[in-house]
Amino acid sequence: MPNQTQPLKVAVIGAGYWGPNLARNFSTSSLWDLVAICDLDTERAEALAAKVGRPAVVSSVSQLLADFDIDAVAIATPARTHHPIAMQAMAAGKHVLVEKPLADRGSAGRELVETAEDLGLVLMADHTYCYTPAVLKIRDLIASGDLGEILYIDSVRINLGLVQPDVDVFWDLAPHDLSILDFILPDGLRPLTVTAQSADPLGAGKACVGYLSMPLPGGALAHIHVNWLSPTKIRSMVIGGSKRTLVWDDLNPQQRLSVYDRGVDLRGQELINGDSSDRRNASVSYRLGDTWSPALEEFEPLARMVSQFHASIQDDVASPTDGRAAMRVLSVLEATSRSLEKGGRRARVLGDEMRLEVAK
Repeated sequence: MPNQTQPLKVAVIGAGYWGPNLARNFSTSSLWDLVAICDLDTERAEALAAKVGRPAVVSSVSQLLADFDIDAVAIATPARTHHPIAMQAMAAGKHVLVEKPLADRGSAGRELVETAEDLGLVLMADHTYCYTPAVLKIRDLIASGDLGEILYIDSVRINLGLVQPDVDVFWDLAPHDLSILDFILPDGLRPLTVTAQSADPLGAGKACVGYLSMPLPGGALAHIHVNWLSPTKIRSMVIGGSKRTLVWDDLNPQQRLSVYDRGVDLRGQELINGDSSDRRNASVSYRLGDTWSPALEEFEPLARMVSQFHASIQDDVASPTDGRAAMRVLSVLEATSRSLEKGGRRARVLGDEMRLEVAK
């Protein structure tokens, strides 16, 4: 992405868990000038500022927008605050980057996307995994046809994590997997229905363990397991294709991706006189081929993400994690919550309305 002699000016709102990562990457990028850090806890913000070049520290978004000449803001605050902060920033003419999820409800997310489009501003979600070497390679392998037709996707994201005060385990962890699916699937994440089941063994009043299933186009099935209570940490995804199967183990730095030329082939599937029993009686053969590990580039995903944010603003380069992509993720999260409310029965994913109903 092209470097600019005059970097854009940005402020990070939120100095808690994720804000320091954003501040570090903005401060080390030649494309950006980190002007300020905004947080209600000024001591926490001061401590962060001391690590990233000592930008100014302010305690309110209103003060930030009134007193500082900035081009954009990056929001790393609780999900329920994303909508009001982003709306306030866009009303002041600022481009906006929001950590996942885009908002805490679909109506708020749609308003953010429509406002950004009305004002000609960039709205982008910090779906960081979409900028990792492994996920970029997975997308390339699917797009090239190396895996063949996608038959199923199994994803596991579990660890002994913090029980969040404002969201359940689906809203906390599943946005990662959903954004990855939206990024790697040729037509994006567009399931018609969702089925979700959950458990709350802690009595926390919210789902702490969850399973999410979605039928995908062509008869494929995607399944996501999220869990705050596992004593071991697992981040893995299996993508089964008609030609090959890919296994991604994000916690194995020596071999994150493995491609298996192994699978099941059905022989003699031709239907005779329309009798579907012929398929059931077809012989099954197992294909046992080679296994290989694709080479991956090494780079900081967040550094690439902040570069993408700059390119979207400066050069009008489309972002794969723009507001519409974030809304596709948000729509599935809402359907997940509706499925849980219905006792685990299937819930329809409400399509984006009006102007948002546009192909990826």
